[in-house]
Amino acid sequence: MLATSIRLPSTEEVRRLTISDLAIASGLSDALRDRMREYVAIDPFTVVDPFGDSDDCTYSAVLDKENPNRVVAMIVNKRDSLPQLPWSAMLGERLAKIPMTKEEAKALKHEMMPKEWGNFYPYRRNGRVAGYFMFAFQVCGQR
Repeated sequence: MLATSIRLPSTEEVRRLTISDLAIASGLSDALRDRMREYVAIDPFTVVDPFGDSDDCTYSAVLDKENPNRVVAMIVNKRDSLPQLPWSAMLGERLAKIPMTKEEAKALKHEMMPKEWGNFYPYRRNGRVAGYFMFAFQVCGQR
């Protein structure tokens, strides 16, 4: 059953995910990464989490519409990374991209990936870093 309204899950809802939920989110994130590679170059190594003091980024979560508590990916985009990506083509029918604040992004990231650094893959457009992705297949467990 598809959710009628999709919102960012609370940390408590994320904590209640089962191992099956994490496995499904992991599979969806792997497929999402493959689709994203058609539009951007994803660096092979992770970098420091992009939550610095600067406010030049926007934050989003990619959620599974079948169970919106399943976080498939987190996206941090630099504000000047135009033109916009074709999100509807990349997300397909099953996934939804939900905007969030920097504080919500930090809390969700900390719940999903408690280690403090090296969680995000930079992506490039025209040779320039345009943003960062963290995928559910990187999640080894929860807090």
